[in-house]
Amino acid sequence: MGMSVSGGSGRSTRRGRRGRRRELVSEINVTPFVDVMLVLLIIFMVAAPLLTVGVPIDLPETQAKALNSETQPITISVNPDGQIFLQETEIGLDEVVPKLEAIATTGYNERIYVRGDTSADYGTVMKVMARISAAGYRNLGLVTLQEQDS
Repeated sequence: MGMSVSGGSGRSTRRGRRGRRRELVSEINVTPFVDVMLVLLIIFMVAAPLLTVGVPIDLPETQAKALNSETQPITISVNPDGQIFLQETEIGLDEVVPKLEAIATTGYNERIYVRGDTSADYGTVMKVMARISAAGYRNLGLVTLQEQDS
């Protein structure tokens, strides 16, 4: 009895496999896609803070609120050694106004931010601001960090 039962069921499954054609799987496997997207997300999360590279400056802290800005402002930085940078390019004090005039006509917003290091010479920062103001730029601001409550 044991042989006839296993023999009968064995033949029926063989016939069933031979008689049926394999159906194609029409579902998309999204697991590899999700894996790649998660890896890319992690890479961009790690790389995003590194994209804001500029002149390394230790900014002073104030209690002023942050300004909202939609367009990229013109940034002039003064480092502790008294070197002046327009965006990330080092320039001389006499070159500040001509470079600003060249940049202002290329579509930048006329808002100009001056970033002075905490240990930068006050006189150098004021000379830069005076030249910018004398050139007719009135939308001038100093960049600071917000004070941390201790």
